[in-house]
Amino acid sequence: MTDSPYLPVYELTRGNTVESSHDGAVAVVGITGKLIAWYGDPDATTFLRSSAKPFQALPFIESGGHEVFGLTPKEIALLCASHSGTDEHVAVARSIQAKTGVEEGELLCGVHEPMDPATASALRERKEVPTPNRHNCSGKHSGMLAYTKLKQRRGELPIADLPYIDPAHPIQSEILNTLAEMCGVPVEQVAGGIDGCSAPNFAVPLRCAAFGFARLSDPETGCVRPQARVAACHTITAAMMSHPDMVGGPGRFDTRLMMLTQGRIVSKGGAEAFEGIGLLPGAIGPGSPAIGIALKIADGDNRQMVRTAVSLEVLRQLGALSEAELATLSDIGPCLPRYNWRKIQVGLSRPVFELNWA
Repeated sequence: MTDSPYLPVYELTRGNTVESSHDGAVAVVGITGKLIAWYGDPDATTFLRSSAKPFQALPFIESGGHEVFGLTPKEIALLCASHSGTDEHVAVARSIQAKTGVEEGELLCGVHEPMDPATASALRERKEVPTPNRHNCSGKHSGMLAYTKLKQRRGELPIADLPYIDPAHPIQSEILNTLAEMCGVPVEQVAGGIDGCSAPNFAVPLRCAAFGFARLSDPETGCVRPQARVAACHTITAAMMSHPDMVGGPGRFDTRLMMLTQGRIVSKGGAEAFEGIGLLPGAIGPGSPAIGIALKIADGDNRQMVRTAVSLEVLRQLGALSEAELATLSDIGPCLPRYNWRKIQVGLSRPVFELNWA
């Protein structure tokens, strides 16, 4: 029996007794790929899930697809989103589809209720059945379909029988190669799987995912090649940071963090409690280099409370958030009081780790 790559990161107390705890692992990597700090095993291999979306959008943007179809930064942000399915998100998805010739019925992401509770309630009251555009991955799928159509228009891709989400489809091969290059992993060492939205997904060591976010945040210093990819990285991070409401939605962690930090931090969470964060050059102070962060909560953190709180604690320990910024986000962590149904405080939720420094 091998040791777990995960260590205790967060605990919940009742009175003075620890009632439950969560394990996790964190990797913090610099722009050269060097491990700066870690907790648990930075080589723990796990799926990025939706944290992979900025990398999945890269080939389309690198090919100039956003320019061919005239996509706005708001629409580019939705390509990278796990959106909440609000009416505004659906309107932007429809706009992408109208510009690229994609039909909503072509999306193979499936259907679920909007993640935004107010929108879900409004749909139920109207007896409106959700459609694929309400799915949190509809932007990603619209981008994949748009890239397929672009390559067919250019004569670079025959009209084939394979669906665009098939791992053997040429655009999925491009996405896999791009993610492997960005994360500094040989493509044959990237473990594959199928995501909740039916598109391929990828598992790599945490330190490699963190390296990918560092390079996404500063592609020049990260020696990303070719030049078109450098420009694509900037296009994607700028779109996500300027339209964080598209990336998540009302009250969502990525949205709140990017809205608060105004161009210093790019953030993208994934299912089963994965989080990828990039600190842009100067995010910690004048002259500070780009840094990538990847973390995973071992039990999947069904409510995502722990992932959020641990992310804030990592940023706090790195000095990436000011006291005022931490105060603004204090309702979601790192430390939170626990209340019972009568609003009596009965304990605390709190991080229990200190990063190890190289």
